[in-house]
Amino acid sequence: MSGPAIAIAGLRKSYGGRAAVDGLDLTVERGAITAVLGPNGAGKTTTLEICAGLRTADAGSVQVLGLDPRRDRAALMPRLGVMLQAGGIYSGAKPVEMLRHVAALHANPLDPEELVELLGLDGARRTTYRRMSGGEKQLLALGLALVGRPELAFLDEPTAGLDPHARRRTWDLISGLRDVGVTVVLTTHLMDEAESLADHVHIVDKGRLIVSGTPDELTRAGNALTFSAPPGLPVSTLTGALPEGTEASEPTPGHYLVSGPMDPTTLAAVTSWCADLGVMPDGLSVERRSLEDVFLELTGRKLTNWGLSAPGPAQTGSGT
Repeated sequence: MSGPAIAIAGLRKSYGGRAAVDGLDLTVERGAITAVLGPNGAGKTTTLEICAGLRTADAGSVQVLGLDPRRDRAALMPRLGVMLQAGGIYSGAKPVEMLRHVAALHANPLDPEELVELLGLDGARRTTYRRMSGGEKQLLALGLALVGRPELAFLDEPTAGLDPHARRRTWDLISGLRDVGVTVVLTTHLMDEAESLADHVHIVDKGRLIVSGTPDELTRAGNALTFSAPPGLPVSTLTGALPEGTEASEPTPGHYLVSGPMDPTTLAAVTSWCADLGVMPDGLSVERRSLEDVFLELTGRKLTNWGLSAPGPAQTGSGT
């Protein structure tokens, strides 16, 4: 099927006069992992809930797999897997019981027994939901979203509360979904998670899209090349020799900085300039910006301001 998995245009949603989503435009390509990043209150979870048909937008248009999430809900829901940060799981149920129950609602589900092992929940088979650890509950929520073999999976903070081993196993599972053609929309507060998993990244803030691109595209601009050489070299001539959008400076005597997009031509220009001057650059290195650097630069928010919880579909939204 052609066309994007999700097409959002001019989306708006307010709670009590406060805009949680404020004219959002966003596209998700099929068969890819797309990360939607933003600080607490950016509108991420509200957007996912609207796409999943769990909330109604105030304005704008949303198409999910070519369908309207509210009008075509009956046709769309069997094709979706949804993992949100709210409950919805009976406290007395055990993992396999819940997975079997949800599997029975689908035409071609995964084997619940195999999924329990894949998720690393084998040791919690006889444990009721109320007695499971936070990480085990998180893994069960992920399993419930995937047991129906969804065409499109919404995963809201899928590794929140997991230990490093479980987090790495979950990364492998999410990557495996892409390998079999599943479209994944991921929200996370972990920048290394988004950078490792995502094919595309959308950064949103205050209900609006700030920037989109691949992790490489978003981190490439603003990288820095540094080296030491005799002080007072004519950096203006180096700037003139560099590719467009790249600049050279001498922040402190004898320490040189080249900032902007980095590629082999940039490095070649620097070494050629040094050779023409008869100097040997010392400690030449390229420092790559991380996705966290980009996020902080664009939103002006610290990661400690990120929230891990979000309201359920039946609750009053907080605009997360």
